[in-house]
Amino acid sequence: MTTVLIVDDQPLQRYGFRMLLDSVPGTEVVGEAAHGAEAVRRAAQLRPDVVLMDIRMPGMDGIEATRRIVATGARSRVLVLTTFDLDEYVHAALRAGASGFLLKDARPDELLAGIRAVAGGDAVIAPALTRRLLDEFARYGSASTDDPRVDRLTEREREILVAIGKGWTNGEIATRLVLSESTVKTHVGRVLAKTGARDRVQAVIFAYDLGLARPSVR
Repeated sequence: MTTVLIVDDQPLQRYGFRMLLDSVPGTEVVGEAAHGAEAVRRAAQLRPDVVLMDIRMPGMDGIEATRRIVATGARSRVLVLTTFDLDEYVHAALRAGASGFLLKDARPDELLAGIRAVAGGDAVIAPALTRRLLDEFARYGSASTDDPRVDRLTEREREILVAIGKGWTNGEIATRLVLSESTVKTHVGRVLAKTGARDRVQAVIFAYDLGLARPSVR
């Protein structure tokens, strides 16, 4: 059972999400919150698997709420929802520790798949915003490899980190580096552990901050 906390300042939006999630076997809405401060409190009380987080809310916004929830070290993972004109906030939310983001006009099956992915320890990024997100990281990355975490990586692991930074899937990495997918998964796990990244999204941020990756047309 995947437990979800819905955070949105619009009652009708929360109701719609609850109706959808409660209709799906294996998913349970354990609570709701109308603003960031309430989200932080309820996440601590309920310890949901996934916090479905809006960004723009009165008082504490979703970015600060995400930062505080992640800072507790709790198991709850945050999936941020945004709209096309708010991707500048998504950049900040991911840096705050969110495990991914989706657009609010995502199809129900996309939202459900995103929640399952995040609950399972993976990350999810809305395809329509991926390129713009990578452009932002390229613009603001520090372009410096002076970080002790890089020294912990083997040559192959560093190569995998660069590939993750380019947005390649495990299958694409396996094909381009001539490795099996199981080997790639092992390397990815080691890269996440050595860099302290919670998931692939955080690994992408790490790679861009160090100037190890830049967006490429695929």
